[in-house]
Amino acid sequence: MKEITTPALSGASDYPNATELLMKRFRTAPEHIAFEVRSSHASITDPWRPVSTREFVTEVRALAKGLIAAGLEPGETLAIMSPTRYEWALMDMAAWFASAVVVPIYETSALNQVSAILQDASVRFAVAGSAVHAQLLEQGFAQAGVSGGQIWCMDADTGATLKDLIHGGADIALETLEARRLLATLDSVATIVYTSGTTAAPKGALITHGNFVGQVLSVAGAYTEVVKESGNTIIFLPMAHVLARGLQLICLANGMRIAHLSETKEIVPALGVLKPTFLVVVPRVLQKIQASAAGAAAKKNLGGLWSVAQATAVDWGLLAQERESDPSRKAGLSLRVRHAVFDRLFYSRIRKLVGGRLEYLLSGAAALDAELSLFFRGLGLPVIEGYGLTETTAPLTGNLPFSIKSGSVGVPMPGTTIRISENGEVLARGVGVFAGYNRAADNTQAFQDGFFRTGDTGVLDDQGRLTLTGRIKDVIVTAGGKTVSPTIWEGYVESDPLIAHAVMVGEGKPFLGGLVLLDSGSVSEWAQSKGFADLQTLRTPDDGGCVEVDDARLRKAISKVVAAANSKIARSEQVKKIVLLVVDLSEANGLVTPTMKLKRNIFTERALIFIEKIYAEKRSQA
Repeated sequence: MKEITTPALSGASDYPNATELLMKRFRTAPEHIAFEVRSSHASITDPWRPVSTREFVTEVRALAKGLIAAGLEPGETLAIMSPTRYEWALMDMAAWFASAVVVPIYETSALNQVSAILQDASVRFAVAGSAVHAQLLEQGFAQAGVSGGQIWCMDADTGATLKDLIHGGADIALETLEARRLLATLDSVATIVYTSGTTAAPKGALITHGNFVGQVLSVAGAYTEVVKESGNTIIFLPMAHVLARGLQLICLANGMRIAHLSETKEIVPALGVLKPTFLVVVPRVLQKIQASAAGAAAKKNLGGLWSVAQATAVDWGLLAQERESDPSRKAGLSLRVRHAVFDRLFYSRIRKLVGGRLEYLLSGAAALDAELSLFFRGLGLPVIEGYGLTETTAPLTGNLPFSIKSGSVGVPMPGTTIRISENGEVLARGVGVFAGYNRAADNTQAFQDGFFRTGDTGVLDDQGRLTLTGRIKDVIVTAGGKTVSPTIWEGYVESDPLIAHAVMVGEGKPFLGGLVLLDSGSVSEWAQSKGFADLQTLRTPDDGGCVEVDDARLRKAISKVVAAANSKIARSEQVKKIVLLVVDLSEANGLVTPTMKLKRNIFTERALIFIEKIYAEKRSQA
């Protein structure tokens, strides 16, 4: 058993609860711009309205008074179901000012999910983003057997609105609100966040004010190069995800400007307007950027040159990584010349595409391919990979700006201990680790000797950096008795933009197979660049099922990806035969979580006929 601890930073005791993160900022820099808000119906490229810390606090107070006047009691729950937007931030903090517990609900949740959360968290007050969300919440209350539930809508033209909420609290005195704000302690539950449930039913994680305060102080202290007053970011992750809310608190407490976006198609044009210095992304976004650059080069008949430029960026990124431990390492003349040329031709254009001020990217939620990380570092856009869960209030470990090891998820955050159990599971204890689940039964197997059991497997190196190796439950035992963790192979394959998800199969079988779920959009772009008109539109089933794509050209391309992945792992862990599939990957289809993680068990049940096909013939292929 091996473990590593990063000492905690002092200062958490100066905060009665998480609202003080805002109030300290308000007292020191009330006129500093805290948010950039897009006006209703405005174009993404129109000027965004600046909102100062003072203006934000004023709006929060008015909404909090409204909640108190409406009868929301201290410690009671308030649900928020809305896309990512400024009003989400307002209601989140207003609920805390009223000493309430926030229950986020993903905007894409189905009625049964909404009802289950409302019932489990004993909710009777809710805020909706739109009329559609308000209707779902109303139906959810009815299904959960809640009578007299109150719903306010962020959109001004629907039912009871936030303006109505503010009007209702006009007679509440500021002294009354301030007394209410200070009721919660660091040990009080601040939010109940329901896990996305890739392998089991969602569980409500009880996250305390102390968890948030500890994480904000830890991250700000560890990432002073990133978290600064002169910086800004765009939050486009779902606000129902604890990472987005943690990021917002970190920025709010330290003076980084925040903008919100909910439509992914608007992100690229927004980058040019808002020019962020820091972004949190998932690996899929980085893959798309790389693929887009390759496609643009191919259209100009520069595909061959781009391949050399891509390899050069990886070499430059690897050199930068090596220099962190050995500053004497220097780039050779050939590498310096190539990098300078390609910087003018390609790299500078990509940096301009993302706004021209971007200093760091943080990647989380899924494994990041080491070569992709090196590529972006070589472009001048270093990627800080981190690791965390809902139950750890997001960041548990992270690479540091001055010490990025591609392929690793870094060292423990300040105030955190990581232990590797005898069976290889990653165990965690520290400032961000939650208080437990809402249902007592869910806590039975959640902890071991005071450490939270993450369910992930990993190893620690001599510098205390964690590398993830798989999931405890996601193992395959072949007919020959070989135990294989599919995560590594799947990660290698999923690094290609043509592939949305890869699933290794082979439990009790003589060899390993793979189900490859194609990314329809990327396949269409690829087919267009190749002149394959018949492949530019793949038929996506609308009945929740899977459709096989049996095309020699596409199979050849995917087979190269699989062969490359196989070359990086032991022969006994290599996939021998694959099936290419297209499937509806919307959350409504039930195959992915709100954060787009594949629900493996549900998918393999629906794809059983294709798994059987893999083993129907003795011949193998890849």
